Amino acid sequence: MTSPGLYITHLVAPKHGSTALECEDAVCVLPDRPHDDLITGPVAASVCDGATESVLAKDWAHLLAIESAQWALEQADFFTAGPVYEQFATAVVERWDPWLEEYTRDRAEVGRPLKWYEQAKLAEGAYATMLTLRITPGPDSPTETWQWQVAALGDSCMFHIRDDKLIRSFPVERAEEFGTVPDLFGSRNRDTGLIGARTRFTTGVCEPGDRLLLMSDALAAWFLGAPDPVHAFRQLLEFGGPHDTDGFGAWLDDLRSQQVLRNDDVAVVRIDVEGR
Repeated sequence: MTSPGLYITHLVAPKHGSTALECEDAVCVLPDRPHDDLITGPVAASVCDGATESVLAKDWAHLLAIESAQWALEQADFFTAGPVYEQFATAVVERWDPWLEEYTRDRAEVGRPLKWYEQAKLAEGAYATMLTLRITPGPDSPTETWQWQVAALGDSCMFHIRDDKLIRSFPVERAEEFGTVPDLFGSRNRDTGLIGARTRFTTGVCEPGDRLLLMSDALAAWFLGAPDPVHAFRQLLEFGGPHDTDGFGAWLDDLRSQQVLRNDDVAVVRIDVEGR
């Protein structure tokens, strides 16, 4: 019999022609454990997709992913448009200027001070989408069910799979719904009420054998638009951990060469639910 718990793996890959350091997608999974460790307690995971049009988008996406995962793990009320979520929004925005001051100082110290045009863009702030999930053992039968909660701002998506079939897609349900201007979380947006209003929340229950997938928009659009969803899902199952990074990148490039996957950065988190 399989012990109850979660196996979690995540992979991030840059668009074709870019390096890993240029990737503007970010992932944070807490607790931070090896992908082959069975986790028995609550888990939080975030996928954030930096908006290329804004400066330092990858850094903001990284900061936003870490902060949102930490708040989600520690605060169950994070997953409602209420005071706790607004406190999170305030806290993460307030972290941006101190980070930016340190970044600016570091640039000057290595002889690469900010250019005037960079300073102008910095005043506009950085932007990213955010998808954050928390999954916890069910209160009545922790070996049989797990409860999940999701907050989504923008078009990164969560998929709930059971028996190789998609039973839930959130917040986007069809490939044609992906647009070019998703809602974004701004590093200088102090209107916490607006952030809460633009964030969508939902909940669900997992059973042993279920899988949850979190994806940034390019891979999510491919997955929702795949003519054979089962085959698409099984392709994703081929990649089981960080050791598959090279193979994952090659697979993505093959999809891009077929023009079925947009050339964009990619992030995916896979949660396998185990149980008796």
